[in-house]
Amino acid sequence: MAAEGPIIEEDLLCPQCTGIYCFPVLLKCGHNICRVCLYKFWEWKGCRECPVCGSLSVPERPPINLALKIAADKYQVQRNSKNQEACALHNEKLKVFCRNDEEPICLICQISKQHKVHDCCPVEEAAQQKKTEITTMLETLKKKLRELNKTKEQWEETKTYIQIQARQTATAIKEEFEKLHQFLREEEAARLSALKNEEKTKFQVMSQKLENIKDQIETLSATVSFVQISLGEKDLPFLQDYKQTKKRLKCNIRQPECVRDILINSAKHLGLLKFGIWKKMVSIVQYVPVTLDPNTAQTNLQFSQDLTSVHFGKKQPLPDNPERCTSRVSVLGATGFTSGRHSWTVQMGRGKDWYIGVARESIKRKSTIFLNPTEGFWVVGLCNGDSMWAQTSPRTKLAMKQKPEKITVELDYDKGKVVFINAADMTTIHTFKDKFTEKIFPYFSPGFCDDGKNTSPLTICPLTINVDVK
Repeated sequence: MAAEGPIIEEDLLCPQCTGIYCFPVLLKCGHNICRVCLYKFWEWKGCRECPVCGSLSVPERPPINLALKIAADKYQVQRNSKNQEACALHNEKLKVFCRNDEEPICLICQISKQHKVHDCCPVEEAAQQKKTEITTMLETLKKKLRELNKTKEQWEETKTYIQIQARQTATAIKEEFEKLHQFLREEEAARLSALKNEEKTKFQVMSQKLENIKDQIETLSATVSFVQISLGEKDLPFLQDYKQTKKRLKCNIRQPECVRDILINSAKHLGLLKFGIWKKMVSIVQYVPVTLDPNTAQTNLQFSQDLTSVHFGKKQPLPDNPERCTSRVSVLGATGFTSGRHSWTVQMGRGKDWYIGVARESIKRKSTIFLNPTEGFWVVGLCNGDSMWAQTSPRTKLAMKQKPEKITVELDYDKGKVVFINAADMTTIHTFKDKFTEKIFPYFSPGFCDDGKNTSPLTICPLTINVDVK
């Protein structure tokens, strides 16, 4: 419907109920019908057809004709304003506003029994007050609208990031499996090569032995033939050749040897094949007791592909999901603990400022906080590259002959202890004692190198893997 020009009432009448449009919807055929009227008609008719022309509508919900709705609402306001300028009971101008009933009334209504004891004021005065009231309420709605729009944008970014994150994770999975596939291909090739070499060697041995026995068979066959011919001769010639015949019969033909271990050693190649490969895979497989959760990381943090190392880097456009820590440059472990004993060792790198330890699940992740047990943190850290502190309240300076290269964090949830140990000499750096009442997560915050530009990672050290048979 055109937005300009005078509004004609005939253009605003619903063809079904003949009243002014209320939430008009636009059908595929081009006709507009009140939404309530349309759904009642469809229910009565038993099919989705246009009440005007009978054309079948698409299965989707028909859209609201926003331009027509605005025009109809505007017309209703204009018509109502004309009809409501006079009192319906006394046909007098509405000059007074009743605060009790919150409606305009005439002077006769004001002195009537219904409004006589009510608090009334002039329409102009009431209009100013109520406009101020409505304006305040409108600002609240506008604020909520801004919040909803902001949330919508964030959710759209999150929706897009989910696809990006899925693609990145899929690529990483494929790369890891390709490493395993490559290892298996190389192991398969090596084992097939060993089998081929064994086959070649043993085949050559048997070929040589066959050649030898063939020579012996040929020699013996010639002797047998010669003797048989000799036996067929007359007595005198036989006796004349007797010595020579006897000598040939004494040829040195050895018994065929017993060839041992000449078959392919299938047991060697196939026995415990899977176990042998699995045991050998220890050389390419690592196990770390803690992996990092990038969904909790501040947007400047970057990770190794296996999520065992983190360093400060270029800011990334990441969604501000509830789990993400934005108040500090930090990240949590992927797994939390609610009982038992747990430990992990961290390679500290060359950072000048870092913090490691544990934090409870309910820490404030979006607002400024102090790293102390009151706020839900049990951590130690290095400051300015020359002093270590336990983040107690107030914080405690720790004795440090030299910066530790590796620190082991031991968490005993049930006893409420967090112990930090120098992995080089197993000396205790600091011990926190508290009572844990919720899930506890490993906490990491990396820092810069000495030059203040390059970053130095915090890396979780892998454990030694042993393959034992019991």
